[in-house]
Amino acid sequence: MAEIVAIKPAPEGPVTSVLKEGVLRLTLSNPPANALSIATMAALQAEFDRARDDKAVRVIILAASGKLFCAGHDLKEMTLHRADADRGRAFFERSMGACAQLMQSIVRHPKPVIAEVDGLATAAGCQLVASCDLAIASNEATFCTPGVNIGLFCSTPMVALSRNVSRKQAMEMLLTGETIDATTAREFGLVNRVVPREYLNQIVNKYAQTIASKSPLTLKIGKEAFYQQAEMGLSDAYEYASRVMVENMLARDAEEGIGAFIAKRDPKWTGE
Repeated sequence: MAEIVAIKPAPEGPVTSVLKEGVLRLTLSNPPANALSIATMAALQAEFDRARDDKAVRVIILAASGKLFCAGHDLKEMTLHRADADRGRAFFERSMGACAQLMQSIVRHPKPVIAEVDGLATAAGCQLVASCDLAIASNEATFCTPGVNIGLFCSTPMVALSRNVSRKQAMEMLLTGETIDATTAREFGLVNRVVPREYLNQIVNKYAQTIASKSPLTLKIGKEAFYQQAEMGLSDAYEYASRVMVENMLARDAEEGIGAFIAKRDPKWTGE
């Protein structure tokens, strides 16, 4: 049977979308900067919202075209609004609000999201990487939060960054604004793996297919529980996680998975 591939929207948009074998690949397609303009953030938000209830989507890959992964907010777009009567306040609030909503949508999304990073991820682009569940980088990828160099502390990227790396390492990036290479990003805990550029796409797809083969219900339950318990104290986290485990055990997919393991056969997931 021929492989079914769904593509949306049109390639000329700021984000392209390809669905193949349960894996939705979203690509920032506005090089060279792939900046998070209002239009780009709206396009990304629409894709994540659409994928939320699409049973055909098991895993999401977030990638980029061109030499940069993402240069962060579109500073040229923002600068134009300094001519507004309020010196741009309303537009800045709209832009920061859209960005915060997008990042939280990734964290709270029921489907796992993998960042495929090749090139520079800077400021809100680094925030985008930090917001994903997994991040695989090429050996040519670099990362920075350089707002301090232009009089604009990376306060919103700091939220995602500080939830991935230690405080000292986060402050090092935020206070110096210096660029770190992919190996350092891995040591900091910002990315999971660093691979040769020529194998990046292949390895990310392997991760995605491995995850896509699991029960979609289990992935949804587990991802939500991970981020919920991370914000709790130890006792509350165990109490919450225990309740989640009980509900998970009662799910049909858990019954099927355990039964398949005992019977030494492959499980057949229903998502229930």
